[in-house]
Amino acid sequence: MENPVKKVAAIHDLAGFGRASLTAIIPILSNMGIQVCPFPTAVLSSNTGFFKDFTFVDLTDTMEDYMNHWKKINMEFDCIYSGFVGSAKQVDIILNFIENFKSKSNIVVVDPVMGDDGKLYPTIDSNIVEKMKLLVSKANIITPNFTEATYLLGKKYTKSIKEDEIKEILVELSNLGPNIVIITSVPDALTPENVNVYAYDKENNNFWNVKCEHIPVEFPGTGDAFTSVLIGSLLNGDSLPIALDRSVQFILMGIKESYGFSYPRREGILLEKVLGTLKMPIMSSNYKLL
Repeated sequence: MENPVKKVAAIHDLAGFGRASLTAIIPILSNMGIQVCPFPTAVLSSNTGFFKDFTFVDLTDTMEDYMNHWKKINMEFDCIYSGFVGSAKQVDIILNFIENFKSKSNIVVVDPVMGDDGKLYPTIDSNIVEKMKLLVSKANIITPNFTEATYLLGKKYTKSIKEDEIKEILVELSNLGPNIVIITSVPDALTPENVNVYAYDKENNNFWNVKCEHIPVEFPGTGDAFTSVLIGSLLNGDSLPIALDRSVQFILMGIKESYGFSYPRREGILLEKVLGTLKMPIMSSNYKLL
């Protein structure tokens, strides 16, 4: 019997403060009518990008028992969604998770969380980067930002890149395994005040682009929020370009709403003020078929 509510296995860390990872993923997908089943990789006192001296509890030693229990009780998922990993060994466990729970009817989404602005995050090393390439090969959809895309391919990060070059990168990433590749935070060589999201659908050989205004502020957790909205949209029956558009619009709205308030940016975008918009229909679309 089909479950009336779709399920997502969310393999991510839990940051107690800062609106990132599971504390962003759960409310977003829940508001979109999706059940989130958290599979925590680590517990942190805060997000890692904007706080110092955060506590970090590695849950690697608990993950296999956690997975085996889910297997024993015959859990089934409409989507397997992995993000931040705390060690290279965790990638092996996630690969095993995919082997156990992947089916013909579900999708595997990998957000290869590794870095931003041309640099790796403090907890990521070259060994994890290599392991992430293997994880990406098992995914149906991947959502790296531009920095992560360059690390996956061993390319030099640049803030000036042409559209044809991005299309080549999208195809190269798809050759690693995934059918759909989405790259966020791509700088716009022609219009610096814009930022781009590019996507490639290998099965239909389509390239998509959504441009949006660049707001000069940084918030943690926007990548987690983007991919969560994308997954919710696809599971709710949206096409890929509409799901891209909905994800971009939600992040842009969240940033603009938050930007107008004076509070520490390290706390993340004010999700609570914009979650209700996820239930609204798309009124206008900005996506472009390349």
